[in-house]
Amino acid sequence: MTFPSALLERAAQIKLFVSDIDGVWTDGRITVHADGTESTTFSILDGLGIVRLLRAEVEVAVISGRKNPSVEHRARRLGIEEIHLGSLDKAPLIRKLIADRGLSPEQVAAIGDDLPDLAMFKEAGLCFAPPSAVNEVRSHADWVTRASAGQGAVREVCDLLIAAHKSARLS
Repeated sequence: MTFPSALLERAAQIKLFVSDIDGVWTDGRITVHADGTESTTFSILDGLGIVRLLRAEVEVAVISGRKNPSVEHRARRLGIEEIHLGSLDKAPLIRKLIADRGLSPEQVAAIGDDLPDLAMFKEAGLCFAPPSAVNEVRSHADWVTRASAGQGAVREVCDLLIAAHKSARLS
């Protein structure tokens, strides 16, 4: 996939990628079993994208409004160390991540799909949304992925960030 050069230039500056989970890594559905337990389905494509992004030395952090043990397990398995679950007030969390690393907003990217994610978008210099995101989020995104949530949207963003970093190193 090819991306606009202006988007790649901005993406080349990214050092921290902050991601929501439900409706981004997943299709937004929750399966609740008769015993009350839940199951979550993740895309293997997105997982490899995260692993490759971490290897490209872009840190990945997760901020999710729901406290879901499968999310923590999946994120840790992929190598993500910054995992924040169970808070719909995402602004203080992303601000702390940025401040702790001494980053500017231009060095931070975020992806989200619903209204609580707009707080992350206000702090990040580059914002992404899957096509199923609510209108308010899509309208604030710098790029709406072509791939659907839970079916490669995260991989698309990871590929974009990796391509931007490779291009910047070559120039």
